[in-house]
Amino acid sequence: MFGSLELKNIYWCNSSRCWSWLLLPGLSLLTIGCLPSSENSNADTVNSQSPQGIAVDVAIARRSSLQPEIEYVGTTFPVREVTLRARSEGEIKDLTVDVGDRVTQGQALARIDDSISTAAVGAAAAEVAARQAEVTSQQAEVNEAIAQVERAKFELQQAKSDAARFEGLVDRGAVAEQQAELARTAVKTAEQAVRVAEQQVLNRKAAVESAQRRVAAQEALVRQERQRKSFTVLSSSVTGAVLERMLEPGDLARLGDEILRLGDLNQIVVRVQISERELSQIELGQKARVRLDAVGDLTLTGKVTQISLAADATTRLIPLEVTIPNPDLRLGRGLLARVKFESPKLSLVVPETALQIQDGVNNNNTGSSIATIFTLQRSAAATTVRAQSVTIGDRVNSRVEILSGLTPGTEYVVNSSRELKDGDRVRLSFLSESNSVN
Repeated sequence: MFGSLELKNIYWCNSSRCWSWLLLPGLSLLTIGCLPSSENSNADTVNSQSPQGIAVDVAIARRSSLQPEIEYVGTTFPVREVTLRARSEGEIKDLTVDVGDRVTQGQALARIDDSISTAAVGAAAAEVAARQAEVTSQQAEVNEAIAQVERAKFELQQAKSDAARFEGLVDRGAVAEQQAELARTAVKTAEQAVRVAEQQVLNRKAAVESAQRRVAAQEALVRQERQRKSFTVLSSSVTGAVLERMLEPGDLARLGDEILRLGDLNQIVVRVQISERELSQIELGQKARVRLDAVGDLTLTGKVTQISLAADATTRLIPLEVTIPNPDLRLGRGLLARVKFESPKLSLVVPETALQIQDGVNNNNTGSSIATIFTLQRSAAATTVRAQSVTIGDRVNSRVEILSGLTPGTEYVVNSSRELKDGDRVRLSFLSESNSVN
C-alpha cells in the first residue's frame, strides 16, 4: 500500500511508560502504541504514599470542665471601706494625706482644733484636785472624832471606878448615899458621851466616803474630757489607701461630718452578677480566675466569698463577690475585672472529632458508650498511632467526657487527613500541641 516508502519504528521509554511511534517520510509522527508495564505501575502505587506518614492534628489530654467557661465582667472594690467622721466640732487644722496616699493602721491623718477640749480637761482636773482636798480635810475630822471616842472611853472608865469606890464607902457608912448616886449618874453621862463620839466617827467616815465618790466621778469626767480631746486627732483604722477626701484644712467640721474615706486594700473584692440558671454551678469557696485589663496579662486566683440572697428585681441577676489577694497594694478600686469560675467537677474532655464512637456498644458495668481514640506512639524510627478503647460519658457542644481508658498528658489525634488504622505512620501538623505536658 505504501509502495517504496521507507518505514521506521522509533521507541522511547521513561520510567513508567513506553511509547512507539511510526515515522513515515513526508508525514508527521504517528503514535501507534502506548502500553504501561506492570512493573512501572507498581512503582506508581508506592510513590503515591508519603514516606513521612499521614498528616494529623495532635492534642494533649487534660482535665477540664465539660461545661463551657463563661467570662463575667465585674468591678474591683477594697475588701473593707471605712469613713473617718468628725467626733467633735471645730476647725480642721491639718490634713496630712490626700486621695491615693497609702496609710497604715494607727497613722494620724487629720487634726481638729482642740482648744476647747484642752480647757475642759484643765477645768475637770482642777475640780478633781479641789475634791481631793475636801477628802483630806474630812479624813482629818474622822481622825479627830476617833480621838474624841478614846477620850470619852477613858472618862467612862474613870467614872465607873469612882462609882465603885463610892459604893464601897457607902457600905461602910463613910459617905452619904447621895454621893454614890452622883457617881452613878456620872457613869451614865460618860457612857452617853462615848456613844455620841462613836456616832460622830461614823458620820465623818460617811462624809469621807461621799467625798471620795465625788472625786471618782470628777476623775471620770476628766477621762471623758481627755477622750473627747483625743477625738480631735483622726487616725486610720485600716492599712490601705485614701479613697476620698471630703473636707479641707480650715473647714468647720461638725459632729458626724465625713472627712476621709479609706479602703483596706490588702485584699480586693470583685463584684459580679450571675443569672439564676448559673447559680446552681457556683458555691461559696469555689475558685475563680480573675484577669484585670489594668495589669496586662496577669491572672489572679481568688475564691467566692459572698453570694447574695436577693436577686435584682428587674434584671433577675444575683450579685456575688470574689476575693483576690493584693499583697503589694497594686490594685485599686473601680478597675474592670474579667472573672471565670472554675468548675468543681473536672474530667478528661476531648473533642468529638477525636473519637470513633460505636453506637449501640456499651460498657457492661456503667452503661456508658465505648469509643476508639488514636493515641500517639513515638519512637526513634517513626511516629505511629495506636487504636485505644475508651469509655465516654456526657457530651456538650461537640465535647465528650472520657470516663476511662485515657490518662492526662497522653497525646491523641484530633483530626487526620484520612482515615486511620492501628499502627499507621503519621506526621504532626503545625496545629499540633507540644508534647511537653504535665
